[in-house]
Amino acid sequence: MNGYNILFIMTDQLRLDALGKTGGWVKTPHIDALAAEGMLFTNCITNSPVCIPARVSLATGLYPHNTGVWKNIEYDLPADSSTWMQTIRDAGYRTGLIGKTHLHRHIGDLREREHLMHTYGFDHVDEIGGPRASMWVGSHMTDEWSKAGVLDAYIQEYNDRFTTKPYVARPSVLPLSLYADVYVGTKAQAFISSYKDDKPWFCMVSFGGPHEPWDAPEPYASMYEPEQMPKPIPRPSVDSTRPIGHLDELMNENRHSPVLEEQDIAAMRANYAGNVTLIDEQIGQILQVLKEKNELDKTVIVFTADHGEMNGDYGLLYKENFLNAAVKVPLIIWTPELKSSEHAGAVYDGMVELFDIGPSMCELAGTQLAHRHFAKSLSPVLEDPRTVHREEAISEIHGEVMLQNREWKLVLNAQGTPYLLFHLTEDPNEQRNLVGEPAYGEVVQKLKDTIFARLMSSLVYKN
Repeated sequence: MNGYNILFIMTDQLRLDALGKTGGWVKTPHIDALAAEGMLFTNCITNSPVCIPARVSLATGLYPHNTGVWKNIEYDLPADSSTWMQTIRDAGYRTGLIGKTHLHRHIGDLREREHLMHTYGFDHVDEIGGPRASMWVGSHMTDEWSKAGVLDAYIQEYNDRFTTKPYVARPSVLPLSLYADVYVGTKAQAFISSYKDDKPWFCMVSFGGPHEPWDAPEPYASMYEPEQMPKPIPRPSVDSTRPIGHLDELMNENRHSPVLEEQDIAAMRANYAGNVTLIDEQIGQILQVLKEKNELDKTVIVFTADHGEMNGDYGLLYKENFLNAAVKVPLIIWTPELKSSEHAGAVYDGMVELFDIGPSMCELAGTQLAHRHFAKSLSPVLEDPRTVHREEAISEIHGEVMLQNREWKLVLNAQGTPYLLFHLTEDPNEQRNLVGEPAYGEVVQKLKDTIFARLMSSLVYKN
């Protein structure tokens, strides 16, 4: 497939069910259309349910236990790191990045570290910070906000949110035309429409939304009725005799587990849905540019997210845990071949890890990763959805490790002790923790052995 353009669309904090195709409560006609003609993966597990480690793993094909990045920290991916973006560029592509990556520290002015982005594999760079970081980091986008006289209002409004009620749902003070996700969509359209190089292009379009805070602008802020949003998954009672882990810490601290009223959760979900629809419409406009340039059938499209968002499930906000709302992300791959094949519209429910996207895009570009990595190309699945890609998926955060397959989920705390076990086929909402129940001791041991085998097989790497 060498010679095809590659459009890689990334969202931030998008949970699996927040698409029309996967949950039915959010309008995403353009994303749904890609799934209807491509392939939708419904068991894609992030390598880490928080931004920086997930994105570092995605870029490198290495696990957090390889990179040492187990949580959000001030971190720069070393300039000599091997990435799949470099491999695609070396295959003859001109590469571009528009939006957020968080592969280096978001402090100061992002443009002062553009040289790092070039070493990671990007030729054209228009990088932005996330919603929070844009209060203090400089970029071309914040320059536009400053020129329009809205940057100070943005900073003031965010400071008010985070010092009073961070989870309040209210429209952004930014006009729609300057909202970050519109900025990213508009710049992506310009990149594609003005592209004239003889080389095929690769463009990573990385939206900062629907990451909190819940500030979708109008008309999206009032597009959905709060009372029509799905009810949150309740927090089950916790057995005080079982081992504890990071999830227990989150449930006992105010930032992730504030006292949420039913109307708070409904309002957050309605605003979140509005932001997702805004992003979907931006994607629709990008696809329209491809059609107008007669390039849609010369382009491969991949859509995903770095991790999910609890949005009130289990009484929690944000992510940083291994429950499905935080750890499962949407993944869609669309290719001209797939569109015209018998597998168009296929839904693959086998296990996938987020960083599998890297070698998949390399193969779609007609090349392969040369450096040592632990990701696995999805090309065989695109050719035959009956292919078993992975038996299980691994995710890591704060020294903890999760194994998930289509039937079971086991989580080990930082001491290596099992503290969460869910039988997903019987308990998809993860309401009954089976750790400590004698009937499941053999299941726990088998899954624990698999975790240790996976960790040992990926313990040592060389670039």
